Amino acid sequence: MKSDLESRVSRKLMWRIIPFVMVLYFVSFLDRVNVGFAAMTMNKAIGLSPTAFGLGGGLFFIGYFLFEVPSNLILHRVGARIWIARVMVTWGIISAISAFAVGPNSFYVLRFLLGVAEAGFFPGIILYLSLWFPVKQRAVAAAWFMAAAPISVAIGSPLSGAIMQLPPVFGLADWQMLYIIEAVPTVILGFFVLKYLTDTPSKAEWLAADERDWLIAKLKSEADAKQSNTGHTAGALSALKDPRVLALALIYFGTSAGLYTLGLWAPLIIREFGFTPWETGLLTGVPSVAAVVAMILWAKHSDRTVERTWHVVIPCVLACIGLVFAGLATTALLVVLALVAVNVGISSAKAPLWAMPSSFLSGAGAAAGIAMINSVGNLGGFVGPFAIGWLKNATGGYAAGLYVVAATLAVSAVVTLLLSRQARRVSAVGRPRHGH
Repeated sequence: MKSDLESRVSRKLMWRIIPFVMVLYFVSFLDRVNVGFAAMTMNKAIGLSPTAFGLGGGLFFIGYFLFEVPSNLILHRVGARIWIARVMVTWGIISAISAFAVGPNSFYVLRFLLGVAEAGFFPGIILYLSLWFPVKQRAVAAAWFMAAAPISVAIGSPLSGAIMQLPPVFGLADWQMLYIIEAVPTVILGFFVLKYLTDTPSKAEWLAADERDWLIAKLKSEADAKQSNTGHTAGALSALKDPRVLALALIYFGTSAGLYTLGLWAPLIIREFGFTPWETGLLTGVPSVAAVVAMILWAKHSDRTVERTWHVVIPCVLACIGLVFAGLATTALLVVLALVAVNVGISSAKAPLWAMPSSFLSGAGAAAGIAMINSVGNLGGFVGPFAIGWLKNATGGYAAGLYVVAATLAVSAVVTLLLSRQARRVSAVGRPRHGH
């Protein structure tokens, strides 16, 4: 049973931190995937083939990959408040400038720069949550934060579809207005971060003195226990070389390939059935509503049982099957149902997966390791959308690309099981012979 003090602290942490970081991730995801709606008219306007669009959509993750680890190490040094604010203002500006792409090359450059600007945001927040939330709350905290991605799709898709039906204003086309309108909140929120975010529990004036002391002591005792465990990693360089970090990055690769395939291509796949942009937005948003509910309930179950492996494997298999069915589906209803399975699977896998690194990483090791997992894993966000575009050009349909992305999720499931076996083996070796 939780003590009254622990319950108070848990409640305050959830209400003070989670809604705000969810809003930040909401606008982050909106600025990342609104290109899927802009593509409805942008591709023809600036001369993008399916391959060029898939390449440009994926180049975001190359910029993200190159600057992720340095960005998170800077955040670890200067604090989340200043660095998250910097990240948001710069990516908001670049997202708005995307409205003025004039051809494939400028589209490529702007997508790459958007990735550079946004690098460090997601792993920075994951690191930030690990500095505030005790272990038994961590998957639920991460799940609520990451629920902002499917919520962004659920709300942002109809919104983006509606903006795409507006008449030209000041000579700007619908896709140009989409970029600009959706970038403005990001810049405003970036400045608000400076005022609202608290770097560490010791600076939290919104906690009572006894609450602050309890939280600091609890987090310290968990950190001390972690350091006494076999296989703990605290240094940045050792974290980057840790095979467990690379394995988690490979697992995350499959989930990212699936997530951004949905973000960039789902509107275009659904649009093929003859829907208007507004109807396409509503149908794109439906699977995300189911994903939000599923990921919160699944994360609560993972925290309650303190089990992570099967809480990652089962959703990855579900998403894999969903992608195969999406490739086989011949009606709009079947496609949407398949996308529900994909959304639920990918979203549900993420929180238990992100609860794993903090079990063996701390300090600069956590900053570097979490960033490494996210940056390498997010290359799936390049491979998935690019494979869909390239194979669409080659075959004339979406099925082959969807099967490739399904295969990456199958790999994620297998690697998770292998990682779990290895962890049990290490634990058995490090355990005293006479006890459990």
